Amino acid sequence: MEIATLTAKGQVTVPKAVREALGLRQGDQLSWELEDGSVRVRAVAPLDLVYLQGLESSLGEWSSPEDEEAFCCWR
Repeated sequence: MEIATLTAKGQVTVPKAVREALGLRQGDQLSWELEDGSVRVRAVAPLDLVYLQGLESSLGEWSSPEDEEAFCCWR
């Protein structure tokens, strides 16, 4: 178990052992999830912009007016 202290500005330093175990570096992001009075902190993987751009370009085939009509309003 690692312990960290909250500063007056609401900041906390992630303990070195935790940073090393997760491979965290300056600029990495963490998510904070509230769960039944506790908090779960997770490292957030950086977005792969090249992958997302490739994915976005492949979705163009689903953007015809016919697709909009078929998928937007069916119930």
